[in-house]
Amino acid sequence: MLPSDPHKRRRARNIALALLLLAVVAVFYVVSLVKFKGGAW
Repeated sequence: MLPSDPHKRRRARNIALALLLLAVVAVFYVVSLVKFKGGAW
């Protein structure tokens, strides 16, 4: 089920990049939450 035309492939890459960015933001958010809750980090 590989996308034949490059437009679909580019869209799939954009979705993957957006998910990666979202994951990085989520990790930073969780780390900052833990730091603020723990206090002595």
